[in-house]
Amino acid sequence: MIVLGVDPGSRVTGYGLVERKDRKLVCLQSGTFVTSVHLPFHERIHEIFRSMCGIMERFGPGEMAVEDIFFHKNLQSSLKLGHARGAVLIAAVQHGIRIFEYSPLEIKKSVVGYGRATKEQVCAMTQIMLKLKNPPPFDASDALAAALCHLNWSRLGKIRQ
Repeated sequence: MIVLGVDPGSRVTGYGLVERKDRKLVCLQSGTFVTSVHLPFHERIHEIFRSMCGIMERFGPGEMAVEDIFFHKNLQSSLKLGHARGAVLIAAVQHGIRIFEYSPLEIKKSVVGYGRATKEQVCAMTQIMLKLKNPPPFDASDALAAALCHLNWSRLGKIRQ
């Protein structure tokens, strides 16, 4: 089963595709989509949607794990994050991909063992767990961590949508 993990953002969206092969976890690809701050916001959201559609069409994941919304102190940032997240969710629905949402605390606890782990700790653990030669960018490692979290929950039979 291929799981697409996504760390949505209005400027940088991280993604990671993880496949469980027998008892091994394999990273198929990870990376980020960076939108230009010079584009109008609605065009940036459309670019996120198109980029996610491209990944979904290329790899055909069956499930997607996405970081759930958490509260920012800045309302404007929260609203922009919600728009980016919406573009990702709509892309998944359009491609028939089952969506699973996890809080940042759940993702970090699942991968690092501590819900308040730093980005550096999450990155290091995703690199170790997936046997990556180089550490991925933080947004990509957060996305890979979401996919790993989902695979851990599904292995334990505790999936929730």
